Amino acid sequence: MRVAPFLLSLCLTLPVCAHGAETLVLSTSSRAPRSLENSAGTQDRIVLEAFRRIGEQVQIVHQPPERALVNVSEGLLDGDCWRVSGLAALYPNLVQVPQPVDQVQIKVFTRNPAMRISSWADLKPYNVAFINGWKILEATVQGTRSLTKARDIDALFALLDKDRVDAALVDPVMGQEALRRRHIQGIRILEPPLTQQDMYIYLNKRHAALVPKLAQALREMKRDGAMERLTKAGLTTGLTEEGR
Repeated sequence: MRVAPFLLSLCLTLPVCAHGAETLVLSTSSRAPRSLENSAGTQDRIVLEAFRRIGEQVQIVHQPPERALVNVSEGLLDGDCWRVSGLAALYPNLVQVPQPVDQVQIKVFTRNPAMRISSWADLKPYNVAFINGWKILEATVQGTRSLTKARDIDALFALLDKDRVDAALVDPVMGQEALRRRHIQGIRILEPPLTQQDMYIYLNKRHAALVPKLAQALREMKRDGAMERLTKAGLTTGLTEEGR
């Protein structure tokens, strides 16, 4: 794997694997409780277990969504943990593992007591924000009064907290935890969700041989209850760790 300067310190600290095996480095833009710095979040546990079952060691690093996709596409990273389907059409060097690791909803967070949103079109009169690099939102949210792309979930909720936008679009699992962690009050989460999507692992194409093995491992994890068990464990750990 080629090493960019910003990854040099990471590469120097990668664990030495038995028998000289390579440690794969996967990115994620998820935050608590889905992903933690110690890789004990819900998504982290599922991804690590899937790779363990096929005999591969993985290190998960946190990066902004757009940067991560570019780095995986260019081979600076080996894969990404948590993306919507279809990104290989935009990034030909990416290969999607066809079995989902998780599902995500997108909901509207707002301070506006009168806001009622049941479709993408209902967003048009409002100032809207979401996290830069969330492809499902970049492809779908159009024609709003204004549109702001925040660098991460903390910046997203800072915009909403300061009334610089009317609506923030984000995964409610991470969104509710971000509100709690930032001690933000008075925010409503609207129903129904605007969308629900399966989420997938992507690998750089040089690791394409791992794709069918990972898909099989994920199917087995769903059948044997490991996904449910790891999700529950990750939620407990994620909320506890971020609450400190």
